[in-house]
Amino acid sequence: MQSLDLEVLEHARDWLNAGRRLWLVTVTQTFGASPRPPGSLMAMRDDGIVVGSVSGGCIEDDLVARRDEFTGAKPILQSYGVSAEEARRFGLPCGGQLEVVIEAGLDVARVNALSAKIAAGEVFARVVDLRNGGWSYRSATPTDDTLRNDQEFSCIHGPRWRMLIIGASEIARYLAEVAATLDFQVFICDPREEYHTAWRVAGSTFVDGMPDDAVMAFKPDGHTVIITVSHDPKLDDMALMEALKTDAFYIGAVGSKKTSDERRKRLKEFDLTDSQVARLHGPVGLAIGSRTPPEIAIAILAELVAARNGLMLARANVPGDICAA
Repeated sequence: MQSLDLEVLEHARDWLNAGRRLWLVTVTQTFGASPRPPGSLMAMRDDGIVVGSVSGGCIEDDLVARRDEFTGAKPILQSYGVSAEEARRFGLPCGGQLEVVIEAGLDVARVNALSAKIAAGEVFARVVDLRNGGWSYRSATPTDDTLRNDQEFSCIHGPRWRMLIIGASEIARYLAEVAATLDFQVFICDPREEYHTAWRVAGSTFVDGMPDDAVMAFKPDGHTVIITVSHDPKLDDMALMEALKTDAFYIGAVGSKKTSDERRKRLKEFDLTDSQVARLHGPVGLAIGSRTPPEIAIAILAELVAARNGLMLARANVPGDICAA
């Protein structure tokens, strides 16, 4: 799996190479509740096939129906949901408004350049000149916002979040694959040679060294997630002892409730305060009765997305607490 932006751009490139007409549609700004955030991408082919999305579907249908109206190199701005009737027609939530920019004059070189920058894991702004359709790039940070004024549209691309996984286990494999689609740049640390050799998730970066050194070198910040899934207490604890002192916004460890309680007792024997140990999510993940590596990865990522969106969901009291065990 890969980021949705890359998937959209790869289709766009293939369509252009095949001689098809193409429109790239990007959400520029939203007001009130909206199905997709600013920066969301969609590519539309001349026969009405689309990849990606800018809404729940109705706006895509309107763009496809009107695609031949969108011509020329100058980007076209299109607003939806300005009136209550439009909001109902296009299925926007109550009071929601959404604006997209439609670009009809792209070529393979520009699409490839944008794909390469995203694939490199950079966080950057694609600046679209709304007067002539030209593109330029500038560096950006994960906290920068997508913006539009009368002259230009600045769209932030690249992963806004970083994830460091300790332990190249099967759970890590599924975590890494799906996390890449959720705007995470994924790094793996596992000093066990046999696990390093067997790692096979494209797009993730293997970090050499011991887990505690990897955490310190990572310089965790408020957009960092650290998850331990090695099932080796020595490796997991080594990483957590450093991770819990950092500004990482989410720190979790795989293990049953009993294992998690024992881990907390061990961590308190080191130079960690009660409040630092209390930051640990363990057992990590929502209680959905997960047993297999992909199910456990889904449970972890569901809780992560909730936390990222400002929701802290209560963990169900499940006998045995098998999730992420």
